[in-house]
Amino acid sequence: MSTRSETNAAMSEINAYRFRIELEGIRPPVWRRIRVPSSYSFWDLHVAIQDAMGWRDCHLHLFEIRNPETGALEEIGIPNDEPFLDEPPCMAGWDVPIAEYFIKGGDTASYQYDFGDDWRHTVVLEEVKTLRKSERPLVCLGGERRSPPEDCGGIHGYAEMLEILADETHCEHESMLQWLGGAYDPGAFSASDVKFDDPKHRWRHAILD
Repeated sequence: MSTRSETNAAMSEINAYRFRIELEGIRPPVWRRIRVPSSYSFWDLHVAIQDAMGWRDCHLHLFEIRNPETGALEEIGIPNDEPFLDEPPCMAGWDVPIAEYFIKGGDTASYQYDFGDDWRHTVVLEEVKTLRKSERPLVCLGGERRSPPEDCGGIHGYAEMLEILADETHCEHESMLQWLGGAYDPGAFSASDVKFDDPKHRWRHAILD
């Protein structure tokens, strides 16, 4: 029989998932390491990725991940009210717990943001850890480099943007700086500066409003 102190200790523990997220196709790599509660849904994880990467969540997104029971590749995100006949079904991220798909360390998903610029991220579950309540389950633990600005034209547009910024004699240099709103440092990133939004508030604003 467990003692009262053992029961209280168990109740004070929560599980958290540690993920590494890397933006595909860019070198040097742009990546983040975050920890989120294991109770999160895919919508909640989406919001955490957006905030950690520095995206503004103004475009559609999609997770692609293997069903651990069937092995089938499934889509999770924002369902299309009028899908095409040959379009695979997309499950609503707010209805799907991440714990149903991320089972053990090494489990991987693809996260796509902005279907126009087509930013694709590799999301890897590194660890499932039991935390004490004194530890924050939601935190950015590390990362490198700033994410590209929104609507810059994807990987190729971003590369061209960096070339223009590096050449002060380029005819588009000044106009590019104006578009960016000032100087742009692609290497700038600090995990301590990451602030996470309430995913429920984001859901109400994005879906209900």
